[in-house]
Amino acid sequence: MIDPLNAWWAQQLVLCDWAFDPDPLSVEPQAALMRLHGLGVADRGELGWRLVESFGVGGSMADPARLLAALELVALAGAAGWLDERAGRAWAHRLAAEISAHHRDLDAWLSALRRARSAEGWVRGDDGFFEACEALAALEHDGDGITWERLGEWLAIHDTLPPLWPVEEEAQVWRLRAGFAPVISVPAIEGDWSGLAGWLGEAWQIHHRDDLIRSLLWLGGQGDRQGWDLDATRLLESDPASRYAWLHKLEGEDQRYGRVLLEFIEHGEPLEWAAWDWLRLIDLAWAGACMGWLSGREAADFALHGADLVMHRYSDWAALARAYQRGRSLFEGRNLLSTFEADWRLLLQSPVSPWRPALQGLVGHEPLERSRQAIRAWRADPRHWVLALAAVREPELAARQGPAGPVAVARREDALQYLAETLDLHPDEGISALSRYWLPAQAHHLNQLAADAAHGALPPAETSFGHADPAGLASRDALRRGSRHAATIHMAEKYAFYLQMAMDCEAFDAEGLAALADALRASLCRFYPDPRRLLEAWATWEGLLPEEEQPSLVVEIRWHEEDPGSLFHWLDWRAGEWQEPGPRPSLNLFTAMALVGPLNSPAWSLPHPESERERVSIREWIDGHYGLQGAEELGEFLEFLLESGDRQEYLINYAPYTLNAARLGSEIATLESGECSDEERTHLLRLQRVRDNEDGCNETDMAAWDVAQAVDLAIAARQLGWLEERAFVAVLERAHGLAAAHYSGWEAYARGLYAGFSFFMGETPERESFVAGFRQALVAWLSAAPPLAGPWASLEFPGARPRHWAPMHIDTLPGDSRTLH
Repeated sequence: MIDPLNAWWAQQLVLCDWAFDPDPLSVEPQAALMRLHGLGVADRGELGWRLVESFGVGGSMADPARLLAALELVALAGAAGWLDERAGRAWAHRLAAEISAHHRDLDAWLSALRRARSAEGWVRGDDGFFEACEALAALEHDGDGITWERLGEWLAIHDTLPPLWPVEEEAQVWRLRAGFAPVISVPAIEGDWSGLAGWLGEAWQIHHRDDLIRSLLWLGGQGDRQGWDLDATRLLESDPASRYAWLHKLEGEDQRYGRVLLEFIEHGEPLEWAAWDWLRLIDLAWAGACMGWLSGREAADFALHGADLVMHRYSDWAALARAYQRGRSLFEGRNLLSTFEADWRLLLQSPVSPWRPALQGLVGHEPLERSRQAIRAWRADPRHWVLALAAVREPELAARQGPAGPVAVARREDALQYLAETLDLHPDEGISALSRYWLPAQAHHLNQLAADAAHGALPPAETSFGHADPAGLASRDALRRGSRHAATIHMAEKYAFYLQMAMDCEAFDAEGLAALADALRASLCRFYPDPRRLLEAWATWEGLLPEEEQPSLVVEIRWHEEDPGSLFHWLDWRAGEWQEPGPRPSLNLFTAMALVGPLNSPAWSLPHPESERERVSIREWIDGHYGLQGAEELGEFLEFLLESGDRQEYLINYAPYTLNAARLGSEIATLESGECSDEERTHLLRLQRVRDNEDGCNETDMAAWDVAQAVDLAIAARQLGWLEERAFVAVLERAHGLAAAHYSGWEAYARGLYAGFSFFMGETPERESFVAGFRQALVAWLSAAPPLAGPWASLEFPGARPRHWAPMHIDTLPGDSRTLH
């Protein structure tokens, strides 16, 4: 039984110089391919465009010549294996319906074709078209042909037009690729994209599967849009003169980009172009399927990820296309918005456009959810947490997502140099050296200050050593805005950057670094339940504690918070067993280490044995200041400091003079009248300080001076390996108890420390500046102005009653357990 559609289709092919055959798909595959190439159709992407173009746009009659050409292309594509039988018949059916709707009989159809060809400069008889028309008419009137009336009857029976594009639910996502080339059939085949490998290498520097995956993840997570977004944000806040200065600094292609961006701003164009990245993500996913680098499922998951992001941002196809046009304009450095109508009219208005269904709801929930899991799986390696955090400071790192690739030699050398010069960190120190940059005690300090600031319970600005710095006070008081956000991110993001540098230099143990990355992930998941909470906390603390001489990262952090594709929103966000990249000291140990005060930098983490390189400088310091040569001597000196120390020397050798002023004066006069040895000169200076009660030395308990020195030396001894951990903790516990026995609070302790520092300082030309600097440091430590000067303001003094407000979260140091009896 004759198939009316096939017979009519075969008849029309006679007009294309085909011999009549009731089966329009009977051409040999190789011959069909050669004919397609001869017609300029090198791949299925071009075929898709030709088919869409053949129908014109909504509201206007399609070009008869293009409709006829489309019938031939569909037949050739079916014969070549580019279209399966269902798809081929669907297109033939739709073309037949279009032709029949406008041309009710054969004569009308042939007349329309003649007019169309004449409009193209065709001369009657040149290509045998006249003879083909006669042959077609003869076919319609003999027993083998299908008349126009019979075609109409068949179409009336089959009045529901078949889908032209892939109908599987998951395949709907490929409609989004139509801006590059319509996908007419899935799965991808070799004939989908001519010259693809060369294009990938030249335009994208993609040469294998891993390159492709990294590019796909980069487009989803950052792409070109981030740099453009950040520029636009800053330019919006700038005056015209600043904008001109910014443009003037750009060179070459960058300046053309800058002109387009400023033009968008000046004309009030929406500053949104993420479609440029997300549609290219879908295009590259199809390329991966065509190359065989991605399985059909993998390619679909990446495309669905792009669709997920697109539907999150855009309400309809027009908004999507205009955003893409803006992105393309910035990329090419020329404003293409004036050609938007011409560039996108076909897809937005064609009756057979892949974009006919609504954008919203194009893909169902189940495929989207599967793609979300797949995208997170690509980023499940904990090193992606390190990348996410470090890439905020160094955006180029975002291109490292996905499979780990080799690090360039120059990058390895730069990383080594950074670690050595900025951190004094060297590979021979091993993985454990990185723990010094994990500072949970600092986070505790900031959280406590924020809680106290929110309740108006910060220490007074006026201390017995002077008034706190106004700028530091303003910074401290502003911490109330951070009371709802755990502060761990403030130090964790820096730690992540250092960890990334350690990974990049490839000189540390890779497994050890991976374990640290996993610990970082676990710690952040504990304190922040989702990416928005982490980014909000980061932006808040970055704004509260900006780094000197470094640009603020708040704008960059906010971008990651707002962009749905940012890597932060696609990390493996799960809370597991809590672990951290470094030890978390107890509150008592942190308090004991804080007793060192301004004698040294704040100890935000527990010390650990250092490398031999570091030990050399520490030994030199101990020898130069204390004349101690080894662990045994240092241990004996620690015992001396904790048992009696310099405070006992004052009580024995100087305190009695406070009861006999005449004797004191006589002693001073005697020493001043003759030549003094170094020892006698030191004694004279101290007698003079007793006479003048300099810095309250005669009325202040100076045990704090011994306590601070003991803690300082104990930390150094631990770094040298001269004290094991238990012995180190024992020293800290004794220092803690000694401070509690002698003082009621930090202010009193500071007076004792200052008096001892002043009294026992040797003769030096810089004495005045040293003492003044120490006073200023004590003010900062007591007032927490600036906030990171030292931790006294956030800690309960040993043995004192609690006075601080509890933070609103768990990001604090653990208190020591106490057993009730």
